[in-house]
Amino acid sequence: MVVHGWLRSRWPDSVPVRPLDREEWSRQRPTYREASPAVIEAATKRALARPAGNWFVLAASSAIRADRPFGTHVGPVELVAWRDQDGRLVVGPGACPHLGAPLADGQVECGTLLCRWHGLPLTADGGPGWRALPAHDDGVLAWVRLDALGGEPPLDAPVLGPRPDPATAIASVAELTGVCEPVDIVANRLDPWHGAWFHPYSFSRLTVTHAPPEGEVLDAEDRFLVDVTFQLTKGLGVPVKAEFTCPEPRTVTMRITEGEGTGSVVETHATPRRPGPDGRPRTSVVEAVVATSERPGFATAGRFAPLLRPLMRWGAARLWRDDLAYAERRYDLRQR
Repeated sequence: MVVHGWLRSRWPDSVPVRPLDREEWSRQRPTYREASPAVIEAATKRALARPAGNWFVLAASSAIRADRPFGTHVGPVELVAWRDQDGRLVVGPGACPHLGAPLADGQVECGTLLCRWHGLPLTADGGPGWRALPAHDDGVLAWVRLDALGGEPPLDAPVLGPRPDPATAIASVAELTGVCEPVDIVANRLDPWHGAWFHPYSFSRLTVTHAPPEGEVLDAEDRFLVDVTFQLTKGLGVPVKAEFTCPEPRTVTMRITEGEGTGSVVETHATPRRPGPDGRPRTSVVEAVVATSERPGFATAGRFAPLLRPLMRWGAARLWRDDLAYAERRYDLRQR
């Protein structure tokens, strides 16, 4: 401990990675008094009341290619997606209008999707009995607009918070699916107090410095502010300040406001999927990490993005394997 303290006292301020004193998990400062269920529920309700314009995250942009179709469900709606010859995103109903074949089993040739059963051709302009749906590619995520499912006045594009330019950032997307509803995912992220207790391998010294009250809140105040250290090892971490906001009802954005990686975001999107064989709902967490830095070496790091992205996805998936247990538990308790 003496050597460690000596090291900390001489550690350069310009180095973002800081040495950490070891702290037993059980000796952390308890946060249950601050983590008011009423505050969390009120923040969740305010998020659910925001407009989404019927836009839903479909998948990572990189998951949808020009050489093969991509099939999925958003809620009960079966969908198929691919890219045309210009690389533009095409999304539409996943069942062939002819005899109901799964279009995701088809083949893409020169931007045209050919049904595997009888060769019915579909393009971005449509086909016999088939029309493409409004779609949006933001460079990190692919979105689809489902007006019948959303039931809101439609918007021309998804509602997104501030985000670094994907062209100059390093982005990765992780996806996991659990037995819960989107509201359970959102409520999990609007409880920042659980971070160091539930994820001690990733976070330490977490303090919520601002939480919105239960009642009416101005948009500028409807955010959680957090001081936290991202742990690299048990003895090294990166301290930052971050804010949590909800630009729309199925998205929670964590943005670093001070410290290493200022401007970087972690977007947690909750996409409903079709119910499982047990009849219970399924929701996918689609988490996009868009990292940036003003440090000169960050441009060099971009060359290693193909190596970094799997590590970023692994880190996000590790956290959400735990947090899905939280969300699933919340759903289970709500159903009792």
